[in-house]
Amino acid sequence: MHLVTYSIMGNCRLGALIGDDIVDLRAAYVAAGLGDARFAETLFPSDMTAFLSSGPVGMDAARAAVEYGRRSDAAGEVASGCPVRFPRTSVRLEAPVPRPGMVICIGLNYRDHAEETGSPIPKEPIIFTKFPSNVIGPEDDVIHPGEHLTSKLDYEVELVVVMGKEGKNIPEDDALSYVAGYTVGNDISARDLQLERDGQWTKGKALDTFAPMGPALVTADEVPDPHKLPLGLRLNGTTMQDSNTEQLIFSVPHVIAFLSRLFTLHPGDVIFTGTPPGVGMARKPPVWLKPGDVMEAYIEGLGTLTNKVVAADGV
Repeated sequence: MHLVTYSIMGNCRLGALIGDDIVDLRAAYVAAGLGDARFAETLFPSDMTAFLSSGPVGMDAARAAVEYGRRSDAAGEVASGCPVRFPRTSVRLEAPVPRPGMVICIGLNYRDHAEETGSPIPKEPIIFTKFPSNVIGPEDDVIHPGEHLTSKLDYEVELVVVMGKEGKNIPEDDALSYVAGYTVGNDISARDLQLERDGQWTKGKALDTFAPMGPALVTADEVPDPHKLPLGLRLNGTTMQDSNTEQLIFSVPHVIAFLSRLFTLHPGDVIFTGTPPGVGMARKPPVWLKPGDVMEAYIEGLGTLTNKVVAADGV
């Protein structure tokens, strides 16, 4: 399933992408006769993290709802005051997990990216964080905070892991069973704040709008191997990054096991797993993001995350 969070008239709801349409999970569940509106609201809250916390019960209910939504006549049906299936363009897509509990990021996790930045290959995962309030969706703008704060704004396409159940000291060989699914991320980075001016990684990476994610949470059953996914990023139509997750230094199971030895992971936590080569700061001359730029971060099977860079108000 390609699960989404979408908003209509200021309200968030859970759905699933089917081609160019969205199936509303609550409405489809009720229309299929699987339960009444009140029960469907319990199964499919407006918050993706709460939904993921229900585990297999919620996922099974979602699969049943999506299966009903695939019917050719579902597009004309209404249940609980909501269409069962409707065009994606008629609503706004939010980040699949709009407010994750934690946003954990792994640095220098592609060998060739470490080499292009002149950094040694790490011996264990490098960890930094963003904040839940940094997260934006596939139809939101990245705000350039202005030259007074940063003149070296950069992009980084990343595979993002979404946790599906709670775990501490997770065995590496069982780690993928804790994953709900995957999405596309863009680790926006102010390189001068990160690496210069008494730089700190979090200071350069945790500004408002610096964690775009989307368009969908693709459930783990549709991604047999997260280490065989072509990924890349286009800037204003020009390919800047083009690689494959098989180049990861530390695998997804290794990262999950490593992190869970340090702290408990919960449903809805997200892990940015690192970026391949081609980032702006490593180019000669460097390429820095500016207002008006459009970034398209993509991963095969997961979709394309498109965000425009805009100037902050008053800048």
